[in-house]
Amino acid sequence: MTTPTYALTDTMTMLRRNITHAKRYPSMTFSIIVMPIVLLVVFNYVFGGALEKSSGGNYIDYLAPGMLLLLPAYMTVSVAVSIATDSSKGIVNRFRVMAISQSSMLTGHVLGALLQALAGMIAMTAVALLMGFRPNANVVEWLAAFGLLAFVTFAFCWLAIALGLLSPNPESASNAPFPIVLMPFLGSGLVATDTMPVGLRQFAEYQPFTPITETLRGLLMGTGIGANGWISLAWCVAIATGGFLWSVRLSTRSA
Repeated sequence: MTTPTYALTDTMTMLRRNITHAKRYPSMTFSIIVMPIVLLVVFNYVFGGALEKSSGGNYIDYLAPGMLLLLPAYMTVSVAVSIATDSSKGIVNRFRVMAISQSSMLTGHVLGALLQALAGMIAMTAVALLMGFRPNANVVEWLAAFGLLAFVTFAFCWLAIALGLLSPNPESASNAPFPIVLMPFLGSGLVATDTMPVGLRQFAEYQPFTPITETLRGLLMGTGIGANGWISLAWCVAIATGGFLWSVRLSTRSA
């Protein structure tokens, strides 16, 4: 087999390892998937009435696209903790002396997290539909929306791997992605940015989750996307590339 074939085989092996771990220790996966759904329910029923009266629209239609981005954000915690756990237990050093692709362990974590996140997104979409979410997207727009969500998850998981490799233990790793978890709440996911104070509005408009939210909202609800689509892709490419290079550098340096 060629080198790329070996690398792909090793990555699939590491993916199976991560899926097995998720099955044996379902509490982390359960919390990552369920917590965003709980927040969707809470925000809709706590703030929905007041915001519907002021906007004249159905708040769940505005809220659901932005809340879907909580899953990629929360998934960074799981990835960072998993990487830090492997590092603290010495399994990473064991993999380094084996005849496997050295990047396969990292890639396996990313792909495992991506599958979990997609499962959570499907579950959250189903709950949102039960709560009255009424998107008008066609099949192509649905595929584009989930494709963008997958790309966002992929990008931030590589950043989470770097944070996990930097962390001395799993406890520290669970706190390292906190700014990423907070960012969807400080964008246009819950309310329009023009209702925010000046300083917060400027931050919200120039952080990555706002254009991604507006792109998802445009794909699912038919609102204008404008340049947000290209800006979203640019953010994802930059974060994925930076996270990957940072992760590989940290992994190589600690070898």
